[in-house]
Amino acid sequence: MTTAYIGIGSNVGDRQGFCRAAVRALDESTGVDVKATSSLYETSPIGGPPQRSFVNAVAKVDTALSPRGLLEACKRIETRMGREESDIRWGPRVVDLDILLYGDEKVNEPDIEIPHAEMTKRRFVLVPLLEVDPDVTDPWGTPYADSLEEAEGDVELLEAPEG
Repeated sequence: MTTAYIGIGSNVGDRQGFCRAAVRALDESTGVDVKATSSLYETSPIGGPPQRSFVNAVAKVDTALSPRGLLEACKRIETRMGREESDIRWGPRVVDLDILLYGDEKVNEPDIEIPHAEMTKRRFVLVPLLEVDPDVTDPWGTPYADSLEEAEGDVELLEAPEG
């Protein structure tokens, strides 16, 4: 089993409900066991067109899936929850699941980059990530906490994790 971290976001409809449903769907996926979930945070959109604020969270999972298999599981969940393909980069979405980290692995392929390329620049990723694992580091050993001060965006606590 490999420990991975999944970023979860929504800014359409019942944003909190979609984020909670995405965590449940991850946990129900074959080869994925959710170990911890951050609080839900209301966050300002970064980049993209003017749009509603997001609700974001991070799930820490143990997985038997490869990075590619985990990506495919995330894409299936997004599709099942009603996410439609769009040409608008960083635009509105029902749900977005991003693999942030996958053990100490580094993956750089056209449709998957691990660690996630933008995570150190985004407070909406770092705050929930550091909540579930305050000591998490990148594959080179640099603590993600070191990036928090310089990261962009406003983050406000909405709801503590279920359970």
